[in-house]
Amino acid sequence: MSLDRFSTQAADYARYRIDYPAEFYAWLLPQVIGRERAWDCATGNGQVAVVLADHFVRVDATDLSEKQLAQATPRANLHYQTARAEQTPFPNQRFDLITVAQAVHWFDATAYHAEVRRVARAGALLAEWGYGLVQVSPEIDRLIRYFHDEVMGQYWDVNRWHIDDEYARIPFPFAEVQRARFSVQRQWSAEWFLQYLRTWSSVVKYQHETSEDAVELIAAELTQRWGPGERKVVFPVFARSGKL
Repeated sequence: MSLDRFSTQAADYARYRIDYPAEFYAWLLPQVIGRERAWDCATGNGQVAVVLADHFVRVDATDLSEKQLAQATPRANLHYQTARAEQTPFPNQRFDLITVAQAVHWFDATAYHAEVRRVARAGALLAEWGYGLVQVSPEIDRLIRYFHDEVMGQYWDVNRWHIDDEYARIPFPFAEVQRARFSVQRQWSAEWFLQYLRTWSSVVKYQHETSEDAVELIAAELTQRWGPGERKVVFPVFARSGKL
């Protein structure tokens, strides 16, 4: 069952998390037969739903977190509501496209995929994607990996490790499966990057349990390695799609 892990950092999540490149949507949208209705599941602050709203008559976007939805951008044809991924209020055979970004690993995949089949129209497309550990430079990447694996290791939900193998252990029993890779590049300062780290669910859990900021454990060293100004940061994106 999907659980709400991101309400606490909802405002920071909206500000410091990445969106997805035009190349990704150029891969995704031509696969969709109809353009009447789309559902963006686990929409968070609506960053994907807003893009879809430019291409569909109506977009429904759901999330467990009311605080996340409070950060979402409104559109006339975009309708936000709280709902679990595995159980929605939608009628049968509703959607031409169903999307879920950086969230399938939190779901009961079997129940979620059953719900997808219920609400999808014949020939609809399901797309699931996520992104792996950020890459900056060899010396900084080593520090990030140490922080991710060693310092934060026990604070990650076990499902988070599905990201490392790009959902290979989460079944995807659909037709005409396609897979693709993309990269998201940004120019960030050390301060901005540290704020991004504070959106990690493991960091939030650490703070809940210890009343301390885990990012401070590496902040000084990372800032020193980063240097003044901005650096390019790269997020590797993996995606899969299938027909229903």
